[in-house]
Amino acid sequence: MAKFVKEFKEFATRGNVMDMAVGVIIGGAFGKIISSVVDDLIMPLVGKLLGNVNFTDLYCVLDSSAEVPEGSALSAVREAGIPVFAYGNFIQNVVDFLIIALCIFMMVKAVNKLNRKKEEPAPEAPAEPSNEEKLLAEIRDLLKEKK
Repeated sequence: MAKFVKEFKEFATRGNVMDMAVGVIIGGAFGKIISSVVDDLIMPLVGKLLGNVNFTDLYCVLDSSAEVPEGSALSAVREAGIPVFAYGNFIQNVVDFLIIALCIFMMVKAVNKLNRKKEEPAPEAPAEPSNEEKLLAEIRDLLKEKK
């Protein structure tokens, strides 16, 4: 049992696990912010542009014999037990996803730009020795052979 506890402690305190935990917590908070931007700022504007449409209340009645008063909210129709195809919330969630994905893409792109190191020019290859240096090297090699 002591070995198990020791292994778990090593796992839990490893840097990658802690970084991941922080990322999940921050990601959850970031998701709430983006959802608020979508729900409270963007979708009301889109709904207004499309004629005061509330996307979460969009639905189709599946039972043609059911009597649904014109303009009834989705919650009222569901409470009445009428089967509906509620596609509005799906549209809302797709828009949420696209905006969150765009924000994360832009954030990752900005972080990568900050972390990108300026490429240092490759060191120049050493210059080729001059003719005098070549001759001196040959003389040196000949002197070594005589010894």
